[in-house]
Amino acid sequence: MQVIQHSSTEWIAEIDSRSRLAGSNMMEVLLFSLGTNETFGMNVFKVREVLHAPAITPLPNSPPSVRGVVSLRGSILPVISLRDILDHPAAPEHERILIVAEFARHLQAFLVSRVIQIVRVPWDIVHQPNPALAEHNTYLTALFRWDNTVVSLLDVEMILSTVLGEQSSIPAIERLNQSATVFFADDSAIARKEIIRVLDSMGIRYHYASSGKEAWAKLNSLAQSATLEGTPLHSTLNAILLDIEMPEMDGYTLAQTIKADHRFAGIPIIMHSSLSSQTNRTTGFRAGADYYVAKFDPIELSQTIRAALSHTLP
Repeated sequence: MQVIQHSSTEWIAEIDSRSRLAGSNMMEVLLFSLGTNETFGMNVFKVREVLHAPAITPLPNSPPSVRGVVSLRGSILPVISLRDILDHPAAPEHERILIVAEFARHLQAFLVSRVIQIVRVPWDIVHQPNPALAEHNTYLTALFRWDNTVVSLLDVEMILSTVLGEQSSIPAIERLNQSATVFFADDSAIARKEIIRVLDSMGIRYHYASSGKEAWAKLNSLAQSATLEGTPLHSTLNAILLDIEMPEMDGYTLAQTIKADHRFAGIPIIMHSSLSSQTNRTTGFRAGADYYVAKFDPIELSQTIRAALSHTLP
């Protein structure tokens, strides 16, 4: 595969054309290498541009994994070395390619060795790593096999948190004056941590899952219990918060499944994703989301949850 060199408009147009994948439980993944036999992947929806690495301006006192900044189309972007983040043995001179990606309304640039190809992958072949592997690979969020190669999908939220630092605290958030319960699903450990901090600050009880398939199993169990008790589920579960990119079942498909099930009638769905473009928002609403909020602004998330709950709480 040759290096992709589109203008921003051309690249966005290509991504818009891929919106038909949303809700089909499929994604397109850009495969890339860091200089060894390992293969890594990134959701194409996040990628804005791939190009030969231009001159990088070093920044004093920056983290070791931040090579510096580049100026692209009027924007100054931090350049993060994935080789350094993953403690990769490849030499820095192998970092020839820049992947420009959008996460939570911000553009980031990642240095890699080479891009390989774009592949279309069903989410049901994407699996979470087993706990023993995940414990020693904290930046790994999922794995899948493609053409006899194991592809590692990276937890970019975790990477950015490591590079840029976690918020030591969140802004003051007003507590609800009523009891409420929310179910949320997210495959990123750092995202789950941040969501819990917001829910705890609001005084909201919660259930959660770390994959789309697990989320549906737990939601189905909650619905079955409510049916046996003869009570509507919306009286005990007041909102559902979904990530989009999740192993085994993506958030679009999960939202469609929930909306098609009468047991979940009256329970609003909030999509909470680092896929923050207008295309993704539009697709989210088409899939059944009632609200869409980009990661990660704790105040905006709390306000969105509060708005959703205002329609379900007495």
